Amino acid sequence: MSKSKIRFAIIGHKGRMGLAIAEAVEEAGHEFRVGVDLGGDPEPLLGQADVVVDFSSPDALAANLKAACSAGVPILVGTTGLEQDQFVALAEAAKTIPVLQTGNTSLGVTLLAHLVKEAAAKLGPDWDIEVLEMHHRMKVDAPSGTAKLLGEAAAEARGVSLSDAMDSGRHGHTGARRDGDIGFATLRGGTVAGEHSVIFAGNEERITLAHSAENRSIFARGAVRGAEWLMGKPAGRYSMNDVLGI
Repeated sequence: MSKSKIRFAIIGHKGRMGLAIAEAVEEAGHEFRVGVDLGGDPEPLLGQADVVVDFSSPDALAANLKAACSAGVPILVGTTGLEQDQFVALAEAAKTIPVLQTGNTSLGVTLLAHLVKEAAAKLGPDWDIEVLEMHHRMKVDAPSGTAKLLGEAAAEARGVSLSDAMDSGRHGHTGARRDGDIGFATLRGGTVAGEHSVIFAGNEERITLAHSAENRSIFARGAVRGAEWLMGKPAGRYSMNDVLGI
């Protein structure tokens, strides 16, 4: 982790997460140098920063990656709701600059995903896996990026693609649960910062691995930790697992 003062650019800095990250940057002894928001052009601004943190929108990602590449600065992307073409853009940018992309910057969630992967590998296919998540009423994507991250950890341990195993649309007469499915249930309401549980259901026993976010400041602190770690790294794709060394 870098001990020197880092100049941060925050894309989406007027949003809830952007404001929390700006505060976390200052608390960590770094400098919030520049902010970019909807309608702003990031390209002429990012050269003023040492690292970019992007919590804006999927539609803005391509332009943000292009600007970071032009400025030659590493970028941490915490934007959720990404589609396949945006993951392709991330991989392309990673040929030029260090790119850390994650569905959740919490260190606790990062460790939870590691534990989910371990459990899925050890317990085997006889155990059903269900992912339950709840967020505040204003969240626009479902299931959450964190829920998908946890589902992907389980799917990877089983050697399958989450897109093939994912079941998030149960309604009406669905029939019996299919073997190998990874189920998702989504709850929305109030001001919940984030609740995630992964349930492993076996014959006559269950294991639940869970994480509760009490305030979005944990994600902001994790983003700063990730950005600190990213400094000085060679071009490539990174994750929060790399930050924790797991």
